[in-house]
Amino acid sequence: MKVHSVMTRPANRVPGFRAATLVAAAVVLVAGCATAGPGATPSDPPASEPAPGVSPSPAPQTVAPPGGTIRLYSTVTQATVDAIVEGYQAVNPNVTIDLFRAPTGEVAARIAAELREGGVRADLFWLTDPLSIQQYDQDGLLAAYAPPEAASLDPADQGATFWATRHLNMVMVGAADLSPAVTDWGDLTDPALKDAVALPDPGFAGSAFGLLGAFAQDPAYGLEFYQRLKDNGAIIVKSPDEVTTGVAEGRFKAGITLDFSVRSAIAKGSPVRLIWPTSGAVTMYSPIAMLQASDNAAAAKSFIDFVLSGDGQAIIAASGWEPARADVAGGPPIDGSQVRPDWTAAFREQADLLAGYRAIFGE
Repeated sequence: MKVHSVMTRPANRVPGFRAATLVAAAVVLVAGCATAGPGATPSDPPASEPAPGVSPSPAPQTVAPPGGTIRLYSTVTQATVDAIVEGYQAVNPNVTIDLFRAPTGEVAARIAAELREGGVRADLFWLTDPLSIQQYDQDGLLAAYAPPEAASLDPADQGATFWATRHLNMVMVGAADLSPAVTDWGDLTDPALKDAVALPDPGFAGSAFGLLGAFAQDPAYGLEFYQRLKDNGAIIVKSPDEVTTGVAEGRFKAGITLDFSVRSAIAKGSPVRLIWPTSGAVTMYSPIAMLQASDNAAAAKSFIDFVLSGDGQAIIAASGWEPARADVAGGPPIDGSQVRPDWTAAFREQADLLAGYRAIFGE
């Protein structure tokens, strides 16, 4: 697969905080009968009063901390969402998070149902792939905002209404004793792997949806790659985790999944190995956005700010994901190059892509 860009992670930089100090001065004429020096007259204003025509300085304004409830719809792994919510509420104890977390297909179904009933009831979306969020942006559901930490993100990983929170890497997984060796995507169509390769469903998992868009853009693969996989007996399961589990259980010899999924399985002792494609892992960003119809925009913005902050990104890295900010250390090792597709171009073609995929594998 052609590498569109290769991401590198520079040495960690400790994020700082910027503060502005407002200095106000009032000009007063110091005079008065009781305390005046030689030459003072009774008409001079008292020292405690401003001179005529000079307004007193306003008292410094304080911003009330956010409070109330915000509803978060998310497709992000439960442990990661829980860790972020805990970290956020530690510094925003007056905000309650009402969370609905499910796979991409289920979250999309809920959003569609609420739209039919009069409007989405969420304040925030935190999703898995770039294609899903762009659809909601085009539908006019998302609110524009300028998070203070957005400048720390790659410009390609954000828009006016959504921002990257982490990076997902689509790679291959193989049985620990897999032979012959698999090194790149095309090897999954080898007759030696007939009826033994598993793929996640792009209609169910956002990461698989992103992968479909990436393959479609590469002339070396395209939708024809899915046809070759189908002809070789590839089997569709719902999620990347199901691919990894199927390989670990011996039901499949290899498959396509997330590096996070393989690393988690290896840590639990599963007999699988992570195969980073020689042409590059397909890397996508996981976006967060606020809805225009939010009933608590102040708290929703503060949640976005926390997720994008150095502290929030460190929590994401500690939960096993690659942080979206290159200046935040931690997260999994990057074992090869990363392909970054043109997600805006892929979005324009997503209806046709899903239709083409379903023509090959069915619903």
